[in-house]
Amino acid sequence: MLSFLSTTSFSSTTTMKPTSSTKHSIIISLLQEGYSLRQIQSKTGIGKSTIGRIKKEVDIDKENLQGGQPSKLSPCDKQSIIRQITTGKLDNAVQATQYINTIISNPVSAQTVRNALKEHNFRAVVKQKQPALKKAHRIARLQFARTHLNWTVEDWKRVLWSDETKINRIGSDGRVYTWKLKGEPISDRITTPTVKHGEENNLMVWGCMGWNGVGVLTEVQGIMDAVQYCEILDRGIVESFEMLEMNEGQRYFQQDNDPKHTSKKATKWCEDNNIIVLGWPAQSPDLNPIEHLWVYLKRKLQEYPKPPKGVHELWERVEKEWNKIPPETCQNLIASMPRRLQAVIRAKGGHTKY
Repeated sequence: MLSFLSTTSFSSTTTMKPTSSTKHSIIISLLQEGYSLRQIQSKTGIGKSTIGRIKKEVDIDKENLQGGQPSKLSPCDKQSIIRQITTGKLDNAVQATQYINTIISNPVSAQTVRNALKEHNFRAVVKQKQPALKKAHRIARLQFARTHLNWTVEDWKRVLWSDETKINRIGSDGRVYTWKLKGEPISDRITTPTVKHGEENNLMVWGCMGWNGVGVLTEVQGIMDAVQYCEILDRGIVESFEMLEMNEGQRYFQQDNDPKHTSKKATKWCEDNNIIVLGWPAQSPDLNPIEHLWVYLKRKLQEYPKPPKGVHELWERVEKEWNKIPPETCQNLIASMPRRLQAVIRAKGGHTKY
């Protein structure tokens, strides 16, 4: 189109002459790109009345043409940005701005790129941290979901759910933003892979829950090993089963596949104490409803007006808020298990929204 405009001149005229199909197409294209009548007249030499008549004929306004200054990014530029975002090559507007400015002649700001993404129903979201899933993990997750798909909520009531979590005294583990299309399902592109590792910062706790509420909560001393884990189980599981009225022979114990949990020492402890361990797929925190109980607990801790002065005060707050968690909160989370399994099957063993 530009080459045509550069080599062809149009003379303005006051007489009503038919507009050629080529000129007609050029005008429509410029109108769709947001140029004003005056700007199109300047580019083509065609009278504003003729341009206005064509504008009315094609009813550009109903095609959501915005008035004022034309967009600094052409439709092609915007599609190029969207393609880079949706393929995971770029994460945020700053990166997209750096990318597009290497292509176009007139650089644009990051806000211009943000506006373009919003026009196409994208919104900025925090990248969720999700475990890195290998093919074997996906297969195991899918197999678990299919095996337990027929379990009802009554079946899941018999499970004692357990997990460890780190609670920071001040601050968070950091957030990474990306752009997500409205209604877009969870995927590798909008998650941040994580791996398990021991940390000695702030406070690490082990806790469990069942249908009737929360069980024992224990502070982990330093980096937990198999010996300390068995000590926690010795008190935590037995006492929690009694607290939550979970009868022997009709109950399961859930834990993830952390090396401490699957060690020979922990396995022997479970066998010696007649604990039936629920088989669990690796890298599957989204299947464990207690993960959302930690979120609930940490939100309660954030409601305090001032941060704790030290780890001891933090533990006091954690213990207090843990004991205040109502059974209904645990029940709502456990009741989501059938939906979690269905989500894993739909994702073919991949990440879910949970």
